[in-house]
Amino acid sequence: MLDERKLAVLRAIVEDYVSTNEPVGSKALAERHNLGVSPATVRNDMAALEEQGYIQQPHTSAGRVPTDKGYRLFVDRLSHVKPLSAAERRAIETFLAGAVDLDEIVMRTVRLLAQLTRQVAVVQYPSLTRSAVRHVEIVPLAERRVMLVLITNTGRVEQRVIELPETVADDRIAHLRAVLNACLDGCGLSSVPETVAELPDRLPVEDRPVAATILSVLLETLVERHEEKIVFAGAANLAAADFSVGLREVLEALEEQVVLMRLLGETDNLPGLTVRIGSENPYTGLRGTSIVAAGYGAGDKELARLGVLGPTRMDYPVTMGAVRAVARYVGQILAGS
Repeated sequence: MLDERKLAVLRAIVEDYVSTNEPVGSKALAERHNLGVSPATVRNDMAALEEQGYIQQPHTSAGRVPTDKGYRLFVDRLSHVKPLSAAERRAIETFLAGAVDLDEIVMRTVRLLAQLTRQVAVVQYPSLTRSAVRHVEIVPLAERRVMLVLITNTGRVEQRVIELPETVADDRIAHLRAVLNACLDGCGLSSVPETVAELPDRLPVEDRPVAATILSVLLETLVERHEEKIVFAGAANLAAADFSVGLREVLEALEEQVVLMRLLGETDNLPGLTVRIGSENPYTGLRGTSIVAAGYGAGDKELARLGVLGPTRMDYPVTMGAVRAVARYVGQILAGS
């Protein structure tokens, strides 16, 4: 482990390189930062940091740049994550509070994160496997046609039009709706099939064919919507970035939903804010990037994850602060929706 002085030198190198995108020399470091030691001591410390693999010399210039190992130590030893300003917090609250449904919450969130961090923002939709039924609505449309509406506690709304085997009076539809809600209110979606298995037996014989048709569509809906969905925004921000792996590979990885899903999923079992840097990413096309992610949800229950992807030369304190704050606000909106 580095002593505090060498850690201060590493911290200064990371901050200068992120700010200027230029290799950092010992003379400039000593002039710009109050390190309390001579330029000769800074040179010695930089030599030790290079020998231990925290910084490297990209070419024949006298300057050094952080390695993935250097960024990792910088992030792990951050004394604080930069908090958002009061104006930024108000802007986030106002922008996200205007969303009317889950789709709009997700789209606003991904745009907001891209603007705040100037990176690529990635937001995962709340997983159906972690969601529960809030309400089931059955809306008569015609004599033998109804619309089934499933609303989850995460704000997802699934709608299906169903052709019924016979004409059904409105009062029988209302009774079936009441029975369904009594059974399913608060039920986890993964438990719905087991919960409704014996439901037709609790209905009058004449209502069972209709109930079986509606339940069949309900279960089909859960199976069809089981896949996860991810959206991203801010790909244009990559144009200004520098990558050790080419931009083309990064863009190709972004287009693969399954890659993004796995990247967020691989931080799933880690609590709070997670940062995956450069070579820590298992996908070759993303070895020149870092991913900062956090879970969001209602109350203590994490429903999905969001984050940003950008070059390893990113402003980690600012990015981590933005990701953490936005995740918290999205969770509050879902909890109150």
